[in-house]
Amino acid sequence: MAIAILLGLSPAGTLRAQEAAVHYWHHGVMPPGAIGSRQLQRGGPLPGFFQPVEIKAPAGALISLAAGPGFDAGQAAPRRAGFLIGSVYRLRVTNIPRAEGLEVFPTIEVIDRLYAPAGQELRFAIPVELTQEDLEIAIGGRFVTRVIYLEDPQRALPAPSGGTGQMWFDVGPSRDPLAVADGLGRPVAILRMGGRLPDAGPDPGFFFGSPPWLACPPRPVVAAPAKAVPAKPPAAAPAEPLPVPPGAEALPQAVVPAPPGVPEKPQP
Repeated sequence: MAIAILLGLSPAGTLRAQEAAVHYWHHGVMPPGAIGSRQLQRGGPLPGFFQPVEIKAPAGALISLAAGPGFDAGQAAPRRAGFLIGSVYRLRVTNIPRAEGLEVFPTIEVIDRLYAPAGQELRFAIPVELTQEDLEIAIGGRFVTRVIYLEDPQRALPAPSGGTGQMWFDVGPSRDPLAVADGLGRPVAILRMGGRLPDAGPDPGFFFGSPPWLACPPRPVVAAPAKAVPAKPPAAAPAEPLPVPPGAEALPQAVVPAPPGVPEKPQP
């Protein structure tokens, strides 16, 4: 299962992109929650399902989730939680490297789920990465949209995987990242950040009602298998002289000279 992302950058006032030949019901510039709510209208195994999400951030950054009228205590990335399909979750990112004292408040909208084997849902979390570059762009006043999608095996990007970061590419400001992602696979989540700060005093709209979420245990660390060390063969026992038959004369034993610097062993 491969997860990739599309990145869209734009100023605070984003124009609706045009995608020719196909009419899409959903667009990346729709307000948070609009796409997810329409997905729920389709029915199926979406309403009430908590999809595990793994939020990654630069080393040292702290991630807080909305809880009631505020945020919970920040935790070091990666942070894993179960989010309801169709809901919008507000985050707070603090202790950002090279931007100490500043905060970013992204949102994550899960618009579809992963169909993991029964009992293994926690193994297959949707990865959402907050890169250092994106955080700095958001701090600078620009808006960042990331669409995370499940790749279609027949249309997967010819790029190596297995690195430390998440694979992504920029579609540019003239295209709709959601439409492009839909052509490459199945969009499952949308990350938005930049351009919005909490107002003074209670602001329920900022938290989108603080929908419930489930805390998920961290990903288990799999230790590398230990390398097998070949066992040394047992030392050969010294050769014993052959017994001499009765009446036969014993032959003298061959004397092998010792190497230089090693005292010779006295012969019996």
